[in-house]
Amino acid sequence: MSVFSVTHAQRIDDYAVVQTLEPTDVGTGQVVTIASVAGFNGAVTVQAVPVHLYLGVNDEGDWLFDPEIILPNQLLFYSAGADVAREAVIPAGTLTWDPVCTWASDQDVLDWLGIDPATANDEAFVTVATNAANAFAYRRRREAGYFDQLTTVPGPDVLLGTIQYGATLYRERGSTDSFSSFDGMGQAPPFGSMGQINKLLGIGRSQVA
Repeated sequence: MSVFSVTHAQRIDDYAVVQTLEPTDVGTGQVVTIASVAGFNGAVTVQAVPVHLYLGVNDEGDWLFDPEIILPNQLLFYSAGADVAREAVIPAGTLTWDPVCTWASDQDVLDWLGIDPATANDEAFVTVATNAANAFAYRRRREAGYFDQLTTVPGPDVLLGTIQYGATLYRERGSTDSFSSFDGMGQAPPFGSMGQINKLLGIGRSQVA
């Protein structure tokens, strides 16, 4: 969960824009919760991340912005109500973002490993590994330019990549940088290579402008 400070807010033509003190990774389609900002509080879906001053909506329904005024860290969303001129929020409000990805389950990882947890600690660590894999897969795909839903896996390849990474994390428990091996030369055999996982997640190539 990430909590950001809301420093400014405005509403024109039933669309609101809030500005945060800190940069966020929130993008279009994400749900955030605003609090302590009178008239804007509640859970909202971000529709745009503008970098200029919002001016309103034209006759065609398009958003208008002033290209001469740059305002960083803004989020735009639908908000029915009377127009509110842009003004500082004093004291600052909050914007909470809790991007919990649930693509793979604990049982998915256990099925891949082919084991049952021996102790409660083992079961708890499976949950930690699964949650970490979900967060990693979602974040890496977002960094690669994909737009995904947190509760709906994009495809079976992404699901397998997420499960495989979770299993890798579980197998690496208690080791320095890879899972334990009984190989006489002390070198672990290939397992859960990041190259294969990246391919499954669809992030095997760099994004270009």
